[in-house]
Amino acid sequence: MRTLDFSPLYRSTVGFDHLSSLLDSVNRGDANQTSYPPYNIELIDKDQYQITMAIAGFQEAELDIQTEKGTLTVIGQKAGEEANARNYLHQGIAARNFERRFQLADHVEVTGARMAHGLLYIDLVREIPEAMKPKKITIGNETAALIDVNKQNAA
Repeated sequence: MRTLDFSPLYRSTVGFDHLSSLLDSVNRGDANQTSYPPYNIELIDKDQYQITMAIAGFQEAELDIQTEKGTLTVIGQKAGEEANARNYLHQGIAARNFERRFQLADHVEVTGARMAHGLLYIDLVREIPEAMKPKKITIGNETAALIDVNKQNAA
């Protein structure tokens, strides 16, 4: 495994020291995860995303979707007695238990989830707080005032 040198990044940025640990956790997570269930990550609009997972054979009650500390976790747990009740001659539809994790960027929130035709759709949106949106600082003689760039552009 190749390690990345972040020292050039640290010379010109402030507050990105968590980036190194985030990339390490993603690399470790990828090594431990299987490719089941298959999924897509789609950019729907500028700040809207959608994760689509192929979960054939699962019911809503067998799925658990959680977010905690910037990680989205989707867990599929099949009922134990259903697997034992069937005698398959060939089982091509996996329908096995799974746990899939996605690292979310700052300010990305899950807005909803729905199932249709064996697919699970998870909608996400990035909402930048007002305090983090760009503001123009005017230069004055005695005091500097903040001007909202968005309001200035709208006028």
